[in-house]
Amino acid sequence: MARIELRDVSKRWGGYYAVEHLDLTIEDNAFVTLLGPSGCGKTTTLRMIAGLETPTEGRITIDGVPVFDSDQGINVPPNKRRVGFLFQNYALWPNMTVYQNIAFGLSNINESGARVNERGEVEFDPTGKEPVRKLKKDEIRRVVERVSAIVKIGQFMDRYPSELSGGQQQRVAIARTLAPGPRVLLMDEPLSNLDAKLRLEMRSELQRLHLSTGSTFVYVTHDQMEAMTLATRICLIDNGVLQQYDEPLTVYNKPNNLFVADFVGNPAVNFIEASGTQTGDTLDLSILGGIKAAFTPRGGLKIADWYAKDDQNQAEMRAAAEAKAKLPGYVEKTNKDSVFRYNIAKVEDDGDERPTPTRSDFVLGVRPEFIYIGDDGAVEGEVFSAMPTGMETTVRIRVGNFLLTAVVFGGVVYKIGQKVRLSFSGDNIMLFSRENGRMISNGSVKL
Repeated sequence: MARIELRDVSKRWGGYYAVEHLDLTIEDNAFVTLLGPSGCGKTTTLRMIAGLETPTEGRITIDGVPVFDSDQGINVPPNKRRVGFLFQNYALWPNMTVYQNIAFGLSNINESGARVNERGEVEFDPTGKEPVRKLKKDEIRRVVERVSAIVKIGQFMDRYPSELSGGQQQRVAIARTLAPGPRVLLMDEPLSNLDAKLRLEMRSELQRLHLSTGSTFVYVTHDQMEAMTLATRICLIDNGVLQQYDEPLTVYNKPNNLFVADFVGNPAVNFIEASGTQTGDTLDLSILGGIKAAFTPRGGLKIADWYAKDDQNQAEMRAAAEAKAKLPGYVEKTNKDSVFRYNIAKVEDDGDERPTPTRSDFVLGVRPEFIYIGDDGAVEGEVFSAMPTGMETTVRIRVGNFLLTAVVFGGVVYKIGQKVRLSFSGDNIMLFSRENGRMISNGSVKL
């Protein structure tokens, strides 16, 4: 339905940047989730696309048409952008039936060439040359019938919102948003008020809705499970800065930095501090209080070459930032960015001060499913806790003073205090620079 482009878009209050120089392209018919912690700027980004928030600077286009441009003084009002906005609160009229709630927005349409085609879809004259007209009652009825069938609420047309369940009310809100034929559907945590079982059902419905409508969906959430299961691409933001914009499995398996790795995944990734040097294709490391490990990067990557390229990239970014700082009207950011402070899970917090890292210091990121537990494991540990769910068991294993979280699939029973042996499996173990927090490579680890 529509391609959305944001170019150098910022929103700030004084020196506080809610969104900082965001460049983002959302392709036609994409389902993009804006993901991040509370206050990161994701809802502000959504509201700027909708026109409910005015950017401080930058350019936003929808389907190639500028809806905001700070240089040209363009700021198209929300009702002219043809976007639908689905709020966290359903905001249904309690004194109106389901039919009246859905039809309410349609009765207020008064635009050039407004009409309903044979498929029950609202159309307009893009040139603006046709006469302005309102939709007739039979046209409104056809649209309501079409969208109510899409979200499966056709049998509730004569009911009032108080007579519906939470999921049914949300379907009415979706139908009302779809009725005017928006080019883009914007959603701000629409499932957060539902219980866990209903959220799962509605995720499935939203996925089906995306395919059936062919619309471009932009969805705000702080729930990484929703982002992973719904999105064609995830836009992960922290402190107003874009951290990564990729397909869900790429974000999961190849995170750009420690923050992304930590934010995505449930149970969370295991971070293990490591120190060592590279010999040939192998990085010889010391981990978990002195255990020897060998990390083999994919493709024979040389760590020194990675640092050289990273240094060049960072120098270019600093030069660009310095050039921007010299431009008229530049405002320095007060909510400064910092390297993410990752957590090392321990039985007892030893309070050790973390010395300034060098380029021989790294962090391994090990997803719980890549910890293998078996008699032939290389390292001995002790079961600290075990939480079976039927399909899988989440096990926390103590190795010295360190805790590692593993996921074991199937009905395996572990007892607290039980001795087990473990190893790391596969070649999706992540290696990060402890100096700057950025990911160096995926690879395998032999203990």
